[in-house]
Amino acid sequence: MNEEAVKGPFDFRDPYTLNMQVQPQDIDGLYHTNNGVYVDWCQKVAWAHSVSLGLDLERYRALDRAMVIIRSEFDYLQSSREGEEVLLATWITEWDERITMRRAFQVIRPADGATLLRARMNFACIEISSGKPRRMPTEFIEGYGPAVLGGAVAPDDATDVSGSAG
Repeated sequence: MNEEAVKGPFDFRDPYTLNMQVQPQDIDGLYHTNNGVYVDWCQKVAWAHSVSLGLDLERYRALDRAMVIIRSEFDYLQSSREGEEVLLATWITEWDERITMRRAFQVIRPADGATLLRARMNFACIEISSGKPRRMPTEFIEGYGPAVLGGAVAPDDATDVSGSAG
């Protein structure tokens, strides 16, 4: 969760958020933000959230463990355009406390409160040196654990985030 409370039409409580502004290089031939930019934004907010929980790249390397994306799903709902402010939000919605966890994402345009994107990503813990799945170390349990939503329920119009790990 961010240092200051963020209010918005979020699907879940207590999001970790980042503010971004759509840059000229984010725009594609249809004059709106390219879909790939949204993918990058989701990765960026997920990584910033991990860092805020004390799990940065240096810590990952020291533990020889990392959470890697194994499945992603994106629902593009509305467009954003150059110069617009967007608010990126993420939550850890589920985990098994062993190998996998799931994040939800939401991108909102604060100017009108519109949700531009909803996404889900499934992650698996791997041993960096071998690339093989491994149990989460204690440091991951202690770092990510407090951030996992407990029994959070999305509003009726929110996209289901209960798919299976890939």
